[in-house]
Amino acid sequence: MKYAIRIKASVAVLVTLAIVTPFVSAADLSQDQVVRYLLATAKAFRSVYAKDIVEEAKRGGVKPAENWKDNEHAIMLPAQFIKAAGAEIKDFELSLIGLTPIYKSNLPKTKAEADALKKLAAQPDLKVVTFADGDQFKGLSADFAIAQGCADCHNTHPSSPKKDFKKGDLMGAVVVRLHK
Repeated sequence: MKYAIRIKASVAVLVTLAIVTPFVSAADLSQDQVVRYLLATAKAFRSVYAKDIVEEAKRGGVKPAENWKDNEHAIMLPAQFIKAAGAEIKDFELSLIGLTPIYKSNLPKTKAEADALKKLAAQPDLKVVTFADGDQFKGLSADFAIAQGCADCHNTHPSSPKKDFKKGDLMGAVVVRLHK
């Protein structure tokens, strides 16, 4: 039960971003600055979730699982954490995308997003790419396998098109899409 409370608290913090974003946008910040701020915050909370909450839960016998809602001894996967937070936000889009995702819904939505992912893959030191794409301003933040469990989950998932991820590998990106 304590893990459910922590998860809900973490998701609530991300949801507050949706409330704060209009005020941040109005504070004479560029769309680039707003997108970078949102990406940094979302990634920080996901990292805390993946490294601290998931690892502590495992020590207590609670494991992350894809079908976590059906198992009272399971919690959501780190990828599901970002997707759940994104589903709560109404003022902008927050999600995950990748070139080799387990689910087709996590493929890039546009050619510009695919190109940005390829740019992140080609330039490992580049952590964030921002750009205008139609009626949206977007930011992609490199999403690495921050724990071996991330790589293992993707490598063993029956629907995964890629089976050779290692800790530290680029798996895709956290994406923020702002409407202009």
